[in-house]
Amino acid sequence: MSKFSTKLSDRLIVTSNQMQAIESLMFEAGMPVAALMEQVAGLITQRIKELYPYSGFSKIGILAGSGHNGGDALVVARELWHQGRDVKVYLPLANLNKPLTAQHYQYIQSLGIPQVELAELETCDLIIDGLFGFGLERAIAGTLADTINKINTWNLPILSIDLPSGLHTDTGKVMGTAIKATHTLCLGLWKRGLFIEEALAYIGNLERIDFNIPEKFIKEVITEPALRSHDLWRIEPRSALSQLPKQRPIATHKYQMGHLLLIGGSQQYGGSIILAALGARASGVGMLSIAVPETLRDLVLAKVPEALVIGCPETSTGAIANLANLDLDRKYTAIACGVGISLDARSLVEAVLGTSQNLILDADALSLLGQIGIEKIHGRSPLSTILTPHWGEFCRLFPEDSNQELDRLQALQNAALKTNTVILLKGARTAISFSNKKITETWINPESTPSLARGGSGDVLTGMIAGLLAQGLSPHNSAIAATVWHSQTGIWLAKYQTEMGVNPVALAENLLVYLGSHVEVSK
Repeated sequence: MSKFSTKLSDRLIVTSNQMQAIESLMFEAGMPVAALMEQVAGLITQRIKELYPYSGFSKIGILAGSGHNGGDALVVARELWHQGRDVKVYLPLANLNKPLTAQHYQYIQSLGIPQVELAELETCDLIIDGLFGFGLERAIAGTLADTINKINTWNLPILSIDLPSGLHTDTGKVMGTAIKATHTLCLGLWKRGLFIEEALAYIGNLERIDFNIPEKFIKEVITEPALRSHDLWRIEPRSALSQLPKQRPIATHKYQMGHLLLIGGSQQYGGSIILAALGARASGVGMLSIAVPETLRDLVLAKVPEALVIGCPETSTGAIANLANLDLDRKYTAIACGVGISLDARSLVEAVLGTSQNLILDADALSLLGQIGIEKIHGRSPLSTILTPHWGEFCRLFPEDSNQELDRLQALQNAALKTNTVILLKGARTAISFSNKKITETWINPESTPSLARGGSGDVLTGMIAGLLAQGLSPHNSAIAATVWHSQTGIWLAKYQTEMGVNPVALAENLLVYLGSHVEVSK
């Protein structure tokens, strides 16, 4: 993944045990806990000053727990008080079980910062949540649960330190109840639970506070067999997009820039293949061939006149009956099959599974693969196949991995390891997973927009991935780069056309506009 290399801490996503081990190495090396707390709290305070300036947020309520997360919150309380803000502190837990936290509490008392009852925080402009940090294992219940539920009804902005109190660090599950933050400042390294889709409703805007963890400690822990789990990484959008657009030699011709075959369409789903073609067009692929039912040929040609559109024999239901006129093994550098083919086109999937080229299976092709048997994928070269399911399709393909005991990331990683494919699991946090020398690498797209939750958006993405793949980008890099390009264009469009305006055609037509205005092309 060298093309995505940035600072290790920008990309790595860790578990609670890994984070604890890394911090332990820092403390063993001589970093004082008190010094780290002061550093972290100072960075949090600075970010609060930028996000929530005094002019609109002069009254601050602090929720402080008994551990080091509570200590961070008390230092933040002190610093905000020094800025002249009206700070009030609420401690729902009687025992401050960390000596350093108790010391900070003693000091804020000496400054006259009031400790108040919960009801007095309702008049604040902002709540700082410092109840629990990483490592929470027991469900929140009783009076404390009532406290959190009450705060969630106040309709006040809430900033959570590290992660919203009540979320499990690793699974993102709600431990009884949880703070619904409007902003979360993750400390040090990204926590796994913050990238689970079910947690998104509690996280709000997510940022990371970088307190300069030495990389040698990070590397020591993530290569430790006893602590190593599947490698999990956050995609850094700017780095992912830095390899686009694909550079062309001065002396070249269209076939040197890739020849993609898109197979799709049916009478029932006539528009899907057009959307995929528009996505492929934006990728800059040198030659685009499109196989469709004969009766769709003229329609597709009118929408994508530069393509070689091949009319295929049809079934009685208007699906492609066969690919008899195509020499699949000779012409094409990549093949994409599935958008709009309908469930009557099983023979297409059987045919493309027997090819040697890099292959993308999407939409109906995934459902048909489930009928044919996922084991058929093992006849193809490792990592030469990209599967692009949403969660429902994934569950049908991998029922044994999608049970309730596994979260989506665990299920995805298991499936990628077993199939030797690249699997792109679509969602608000699209994840791309593939096996790399018996270690499963998973990359998570950290940003998206609900404007992309529209029929046809995924067809555009399939075309984009296929176009990059045909031009020689590796299967996993094609999936990563296209995913980020797709989502960032959607986010950008939503700002100017509202979420309602980001329809799939507009998305496809603006892919290159976004890329041209946001990515510096290397000379």
